[in-house]
Amino acid sequence: MKAIAYHSAAGPFSEIDLPDPTPGPRDLLVEVRAVSVNPVDTKVHGSDPGDEPKVLGYDAAGVVRAVGDEVTLFAAGDEVYYAGSIARPGTNAELHVVDERIVGRKPATLDWAEAAALPLTAITAWESLFDRFRVRSDDTGTLLVMGAAGGVGSMVIQFARALTGLTVVGTASREESRQWATAMGALALADHHDLLGTLAEAAPDGVDLVFSPFTEGMIETYAQVMNTGGQIVAIDEPEGLETLPLKDKSQSLHWELMFTRPLFEPADMVAQHELLDRTAELVEKGTVRTTISERLDGLTAENLQRAHDMVADGHMCGKVVITV
Repeated sequence: MKAIAYHSAAGPFSEIDLPDPTPGPRDLLVEVRAVSVNPVDTKVHGSDPGDEPKVLGYDAAGVVRAVGDEVTLFAAGDEVYYAGSIARPGTNAELHVVDERIVGRKPATLDWAEAAALPLTAITAWESLFDRFRVRSDDTGTLLVMGAAGGVGSMVIQFARALTGLTVVGTASREESRQWATAMGALALADHHDLLGTLAEAAPDGVDLVFSPFTEGMIETYAQVMNTGGQIVAIDEPEGLETLPLKDKSQSLHWELMFTRPLFEPADMVAQHELLDRTAELVEKGTVRTTISERLDGLTAENLQRAHDMVADGHMCGKVVITV
């Protein structure tokens, strides 16, 4: 099969030939139809791949071509979407092998590219709200979504609006990102460049929950804007993070890594399959929309580099997707 790989840290991408992968007992062999690029792709690209060329890519949508002996959730011919595992070869290839327990059925109302935009961000958003914050459908309060126009922020807003009683406030500074966040469902907006000042108007009674993709240097500010017992979910990896400012108001910080289930295979690993199926239902009902904003045709080294550059720039609204 053809795949796109890199051979050195942050090195150029190139097309390579690899043997067709063989599915394990619980694996699906998927013919990839579209992939999307996330910040994790650009981060891993900066690391040394070792002695072998490394194939990146996590989000994918495609068709099941074969299944392992112990597979029960899918069959050959099924259309699926998923975010894969950081511990296995990536999706930037014609064929890909993935554990069925982290795969969902592709939303019937979306094309391949629209579907491929969703899995990683949907999983991260869902787990942040319902596994880390432990929000219930009848919970109220105010949720602050930092980076509201980003891929994950867009999904946090949509799930919170559709499935909870939370009031959602997002942060966005550019007009384009403000329009995007509002379209996703944010009821009010603040500017992360002046969070204290603009949040005083957007959320005058303070906030109860903060979703944070940019946590470095922000803990003291979060402690100020959050009410007593407030909670943060962080998805980034700031070095030397000091959380002591949260103590006075008995506030807390939780980490979210959507690769935790694929990496450690806990008893509830199938929860990612279930939440992706639930997301597909919400999409088909028109309650949740795809977050694709850029579409590149053809999985080539040039298009993959272009997509990485767009994500690394840090100013994208939504997601960039590459069709295969």
